[in-house]
Amino acid sequence: MTAALQSLLDPALLAGAPEELKAWLRACLSSQEDVPHFDGRLMMSEEACVAAKPAAVLVPLVARPEGIQVLLTRRTDHLSDHAGQISFPGGRVEPEDSSVVATALRETEEEIGLPRQRVELLGALREYFIPTGYRVVPVVGWVSPPFALAPDPSEVAEVFEVPLVYFFDPSRHVLQQDVRNGRLRQYYAIPWQQHNIWGATAGILVDLYQVLASGAAA
Repeated sequence: MTAALQSLLDPALLAGAPEELKAWLRACLSSQEDVPHFDGRLMMSEEACVAAKPAAVLVPLVARPEGIQVLLTRRTDHLSDHAGQISFPGGRVEPEDSSVVATALRETEEEIGLPRQRVELLGALREYFIPTGYRVVPVVGWVSPPFALAPDPSEVAEVFEVPLVYFFDPSRHVLQQDVRNGRLRQYYAIPWQQHNIWGATAGILVDLYQVLASGAAA
């Protein structure tokens, strides 16, 4: 982690000048063109990319006194898609959604009970393509406590927070590969306590790190 990035994520700055920090985050998210980007397109055909369904997730940054935390969920084990995996709240774009932002906020409210009025939008990361057939827009939002959550037990087994700075150690970004259905898969994995954060969630976190690190170096 660069010294500049570490200073920008200092809890003292968060407590003393949160508006400056939010402005910096917005600036980073609006200037991503030259930042390296890894996603599932490496493992998808051109036709599969074109056919990918639009979806959105919320990347909630929680402003705690000890520093910014990333809010994550663990999906229930009985779900047909991504059962038991660590994820951001979100889902596919529905016809009634006015935008991908609306999708992210609606899904977050449905999954964990976080009211959309509690989320201050900072911007979005680049689309993240998933080989299972989705192109996901990660919407980044600032959440100020206190707030109460009401997870949907049919979808969410657990809600937890991880310090944002934890993801800013590149040695924790483990690029793994395996073979599934005869095809090679490559994906990031990041261990956290008893959890294994992997796949699209880890990839989005790596992308967030790269975007902010690039902004800190500018």
